[in-house]
Amino acid sequence: MLFCSQEFLLFFLIVFGLYWAISHTRFRVYLLLAASFYFYSSWNQWLALIIVGSTIMDFLIAHALERSQRAGIRKALLLLSVSFNLGILAYFKYLNFFLDALFSSLRLMGLETSIPSLEIILPIGISFYTFEAISYTADIYLRRIKAEKSLANFMLFILFFPHLVAGPIVRARDFLPQVSLHKRWSWMRMQFGAELFLLGLIKKLAIADRMAIIADPIFATPGAYGTVSVWLGVLAYSLQIYCDFSGYSDMAIGIAHMFGFKLGVNFRMPYLARNISEFWHRWHISLSSWLRDYIFISLGGSRGTRWLTYRNLMITMALGGLWHGASWPFVFWGVLHAVLLIGHRILRDLCERSIWLVRGLESYAGNGLRMAATFLVVSLGWVLFRAPSMASALEVYRRMFMAVEGAVVPVSVIAFATTLGCIALAHLFGESGLWKRYSQRLPGEALSLGYAGMALAAALLAPASGKAFIYFQF
Repeated sequence: MLFCSQEFLLFFLIVFGLYWAISHTRFRVYLLLAASFYFYSSWNQWLALIIVGSTIMDFLIAHALERSQRAGIRKALLLLSVSFNLGILAYFKYLNFFLDALFSSLRLMGLETSIPSLEIILPIGISFYTFEAISYTADIYLRRIKAEKSLANFMLFILFFPHLVAGPIVRARDFLPQVSLHKRWSWMRMQFGAELFLLGLIKKLAIADRMAIIADPIFATPGAYGTVSVWLGVLAYSLQIYCDFSGYSDMAIGIAHMFGFKLGVNFRMPYLARNISEFWHRWHISLSSWLRDYIFISLGGSRGTRWLTYRNLMITMALGGLWHGASWPFVFWGVLHAVLLIGHRILRDLCERSIWLVRGLESYAGNGLRMAATFLVVSLGWVLFRAPSMASALEVYRRMFMAVEGAVVPVSVIAFATTLGCIALAHLFGESGLWKRYSQRLPGEALSLGYAGMALAAALLAPASGKAFIYFQF
């Protein structure tokens, strides 16, 4: 049930109408819980039962953890919760990957053996709600929060349908206090939610799905295309993944607002980042902050020597890459970003020794150059993220940096340039604050006409065959 489908629109209107027709807070919680279970079971009802079962298990472990005062028992309960959640994640997402790695290692040692891949259905969004459950138990262990007394409230925290399948990754301390609050109708909040939803719809249908038409065939058979076409495909995928994922996040946050809930911002125009560290403060913020708080800091963060800090960065980003998928390209993508983060720290320390170099880098030209360089290295990294195998990724790189002939991707240069220009203009209006400043002065009629135009543009520019959101596979 995609956010941009007619089935979801009907589902949302029914739930939305019933939610605001009911005034009792507890009944609203039960309604959202039932709607969220139905939403997830529309993908697979048996997998919906698994998430419900794991949620109840986490609820019981959290209460036992809070009641216990003995350090040994508390650590054992935390380990049980983490092992339980990661065990489910490992079985569904990584079992075949680990088996392939095991038997490849055995074959390298001269032991001929083979096993067929297991037919395992991957629960949609399992990586997202697994991290949410782990952070909840860890926060209780660290005594940052109290265990939630209501099972319904806790289940809504995990199952709340706007963020269930592709985030943002929600923290219990941010979401649970909102559940018991009585929600009052607010036209301003409805308008804000609708604006975010429409913005996400435009990103997904008018940009991401159209960029997929360029990127998909090139990454499917990179050896068939020439250098220029491969570069176009890589740039198209950079736009696709940003507009696809940030579009989903915008829609999720907007829907949550329309039910009176606030979810954290997940993207802050990451392609305007002036270095790779800033990029990770702007891209998939809920994941990067989770990795920082529960892995990087747990490993020691930046408190040790420089080499220990580099080690912690490498482990954190490699695990972040593996979080995205059970394949070596994802792992190497994470390692690449660790190397870039380490390199940025080294260059930052070197640059700070020269005040003239710092001034040059912080000038308009310097900032523009740094933005372009950051976008370039991030786009090169997306090749590992998108390619189905390392061999395919290496072929893309080879054709990017070695002038070769091949098929030409069927794309209108004018349309592609127009898309780039619109995205750049939107970033300019958003980053400078111009849109926020002038939109408040527009009359309601003009805004309504603009919203209708956005919805019409999304419908007209959407390709005939829509695509599922990229992050549904994670």
